[in-house]
Amino acid sequence: MSPAATVFCRIGRFRLRCRSVAALRLLVWAGGNWDGIRKVMKFLKSLLAIIVIGAATVAAIYFTAGTDQSQKGRRWGRMDGPVPVIAAQAKLADVPVWLEGVGTAKARNTVTVRPQVDGKILSINFKEGQEVKAGDVLAQIDPVTFQAQLDQAIAKKALDESQLANARRDLERYTQLSANVIAAKTVDTQRALVSQLEAQIKSDDAAIENARAVLGYATVIAPIAGRTGMRQIDVGNLVRASEGGIVVITEVRPISVLFTLPQQDLPAINKAVAQRALKVEALETDSKDVLDSGELQVIDNQVDQTTGTIRLKADFPNKELQLWPGQFVNVRLLLNTLEHVVVVPTSAVQRGPDGTFVYIVGNDNKAAVRKVKVGQQDEKLAVIDSGITAAEQVVTTGFARLKDGAEVTISPADEVKPNAGQPQAGAAVNGATASINPGTPANMQGDLSGEFKKGKRGEGRRGDGKRGPRREAGNPPGATQ
Repeated sequence: MSPAATVFCRIGRFRLRCRSVAALRLLVWAGGNWDGIRKVMKFLKSLLAIIVIGAATVAAIYFTAGTDQSQKGRRWGRMDGPVPVIAAQAKLADVPVWLEGVGTAKARNTVTVRPQVDGKILSINFKEGQEVKAGDVLAQIDPVTFQAQLDQAIAKKALDESQLANARRDLERYTQLSANVIAAKTVDTQRALVSQLEAQIKSDDAAIENARAVLGYATVIAPIAGRTGMRQIDVGNLVRASEGGIVVITEVRPISVLFTLPQQDLPAINKAVAQRALKVEALETDSKDVLDSGELQVIDNQVDQTTGTIRLKADFPNKELQLWPGQFVNVRLLLNTLEHVVVVPTSAVQRGPDGTFVYIVGNDNKAAVRKVKVGQQDEKLAVIDSGITAAEQVVTTGFARLKDGAEVTISPADEVKPNAGQPQAGAAVNGATASINPGTPANMQGDLSGEFKKGKRGEGRRGDGKRGPRREAGNPPGATQ
């Protein structure tokens, strides 16, 4: 059959047209089964699609590999020059040592104002949330009954005074008569009556004072200066002595803060307290802004065995009402100030098998490894006890290709910005101090607190977001960054 020949075949009620021998053979192979032919055609289409996709994938890999090879060649070509780094200068600074904890603000005095007599509330003389002074009138209880009792006591005293005056005149008459006219017993009886009435006058004075005090209780006054809370009773209600309350007053100026510190800090705190008053700062929950500054007042007389902490209390002026009773705050205690010590950015400190070290940049623009002893550090600055001196430049960024003796090019370094409310080494020239937390060799992680936390690209953060050890080219054998 020629390629151009057309053959018509009938399969059941279907009339098929086969344009080629291959189509006719396919029809004969399928035994005239239409379902079989459809399955074969579906298989051929799937095979064709797989071939097309495979060809596209091979082409993409080819072109991508070529681009990567060119970029890799350019990158390795650039590695032959000086290593670009960022360096900072070591400085002398006065570094305060802070002990940090968490505390709760507490009113120095809290008073629930209660009525001391029974009666009806005639008036409420304060507003909720008002600042009151000691002696200010808060409420008025109906005083009519108490005023009547006072008047009665005063009248009783006047009656007794008149009887006393009469008894004294009689006694004077009896004493002027001779013993033959009046018996001595009568004189003694009259003298006893005078003494009795004098005692009665004193009792009347006491009754008057008591009635006056009860009358004074009808006027409810503020016992302390402070801030009133929500009103607990309304005008017109009947109150009873010592039942319920009218309002709660809290003293918020000044205010106290109770906080805890680890028991390991107790010896250093006691030593510092014996020398001077210790400054305490209350900070917001983000530890950026200082709410108020005060002084340490009390160290608890025992350690909490459950938590291994010691409780402390500090007082704050709270002039701007930044602290509120019940408020949670971060607290830091100024333990000591290290004067004229060498400080460097924390990111400059590296760790190796032999301890901590830094890269020093000399006048010849070459890096040199220098072992250092770190006293303490925080996220910004590290105090260097020995190893480098002030004015020497240390590398803070760019350790990937850095090694001992490598030539470097220094880029401008960004100044270390101190936390708000926390003076740093950069301000030490004007008398300020650099803030730093106490630490131990166990928690000095070199650039872990500086670069890993910042998440700089290519400096120790893996693709899954987890931290892991890495080996930097040029570090001393076995050193890790």
